[in-house]
Formats: sequence, C-alpha cells, structure tokens
Amino acid sequence: MRPRVAVCAYSQVGTRCLESLLELGANVVALFTHQDNPSENLWFRTPDRVAERHRIPVIRDSLRSPEGAMALRELKPDLLLSFYYRDMIPGELLEIPPLGAFNVHGSLLPRYRGRVSVHWAMIMGEMRTGATLHVMTPRPDDGPVVDREEVPIHLHDTSRDVMERLAEAAHRLIRRAYPTLEDGSYRAVPQDQGAASYFGGRRPEDGLIQWDREDSLGAYHMVRALTRPYPGAFSTLADGRRLTIWRAHPLPEKAVPRAEPGTLMEDPEGYVLVRCMAGALRILEAELDGRCGHPLDLGLGDMRGQLLG
Repeated sequence: MRPRVAVCAYSQVGTRCLESLLELGANVVALFTHQDNPSENLWFRTPDRVAERHRIPVIRDSLRSPEGAMALRELKPDLLLSFYYRDMIPGELLEIPPLGAFNVHGSLLPRYRGRVSVHWAMIMGEMRTGATLHVMTPRPDDGPVVDREEVPIHLHDTSRDVMERLAEAAHRLIRRAYPTLEDGSYRAVPQDQGAASYFGGRRPEDGLIQWDREDSLGAYHMVRALTRPYPGAFSTLADGRRLTIWRAHPLPEKAVPRAEPGTLMEDPEGYVLVRCMAGALRILEAELDGRCGHPLDLGLGDMRGQLLG
C-alpha cells in the first residue's frame, strides 16, 4: 500500500498542490484546512471542494488545537504535507510521520520567509520569486530545501498575477518532487542562514503610502502589490478621507517639476500626479467616498496643490 498522506492546505496554491498529489495517485487520507473568512475577498479556489469531490475527509480543526492534534495522531500518516496552511504546526506533530513533514513556501528560500511573501517581494521590487519545497522544522520556513520552481515577476504584474503563476509553479513542483518524498530518495540541502530574510504579516492599514520615503517606483510597487483583490495602497486627503489607488504608473524624476512629496499635481496626460520623494506617481484609477474611476471623475483635478498624508 502507498504511504498515507495527511495534507494541510489552503488557497489557490494549496488547491493546485492537492490536485498534483491526486493526479499522481497519492494516498491522501485527510485534508486539514481552514474555515473561509467571510470578510476576506476569496478570489481563489479552496482545496476542500477538491477533497470532497474525491471523498477525502476534511478537518477544519486547527492543528494547534487539541482536537486537530488528536485527529492527526489518530490518522497515523506516513507523510505530512503543508501547502499554504496558515497555522504554524507544532513541532511534536512534525515528528509523527515516519517519512517526514514537508512544506511548500511561496518564495525562493532562504529569502522572504514568513507571511505574504509574494506581496513583500513585489513591494521590495523583486523581479523573480518562486515555490520552495522544504523539510518542516519548528521554526518557520528554515528547513532544508528539497526542490524549488522559479517564476518571474513582470513590471506590470499584480499580486494576483504572480499568485496564479506561483500556484502553477507549485503544481509542477509537487508533480516532480512528490515521488522522491514517497520513496525517500529526495536530497535536502540546508539553507544558507546568513542569506535569510523574514517578513511578517500585513494589515490593510499597512498599505499607507509615505510619499516622503518612497520614490515613484517604490510607490508603484505598493500599488500593484496591494491592488484588487487585496485591500489596496492608499493615502489620505487633507480632510482625512481615504484615497485608495488601484492602478498607477511611475514617472522618473526628470519628467516632473519640483514640489513637496505628497503634492497633487497637474498631469499633461489627463490624469493626476502625486509627487514622490523622487519622481511622481500617475494615478490611473482610484477610489474615493466609495466611488471608483478616473481620478478627474473623482474630483482630484480640483485638488491640485493639496498635500496627501
């Protein structure tokens, strides 16, 4: 009989990885997943529907809870696989499967360990990221690397574009690497701890653009990293109203006149500019008072000269 596999998964990446296992004929005995959050914009497919179609038991108790931990112990899995599961799995549970516990992380480890790694990579202006399969340890994302699949980040990509690309990369990664996990022939290479970086989770309020600290390209990276289906990068008007910027374009320093960072400026191309620390951001689509659209239709043209906070 093939090894018993317990899968912990969520999101589009988790769904595609579970589909990879099923395509390979893996003996998946249970799926540990999360309850959908009604306040979250669920643009992705969730793995529970795939599991239900294949009559795989779905367990929504967290593995950090006594109920979830007991369920895993009773399953007696040979392998434990985690694909974008949102809870840290306790170290004592990682010792249960005799063939090991493995995780797929959404970055090219050892860089961008931690949470929302795609968003952070885009905010930092990276041109590539990827999916890394590694041995799980009690410390987040620091175990030896088994395999990885790189994906590009193009200048006009949004986080959703990259996440969808990453999900397909993870699917290919599991298709390629899973047989070696099952028969134990994989080779795991320790990470370079000196090259590691760690980033924490992000909250909607972290999308505030600080015009005096960002050049135009940095502000643009924030906009495209946080645009729909995520909460968005934003600024505040002088009267305290929030201006969310959904689409934008960066202009270099030589293309814009001098002004204080955060100043709303006239744009000869028919949009509105915001002066940055260096260069300016052309606002192509924004949201104000619940209305979305062209910045001039939102009245931003009448606010030229005002400072955004």
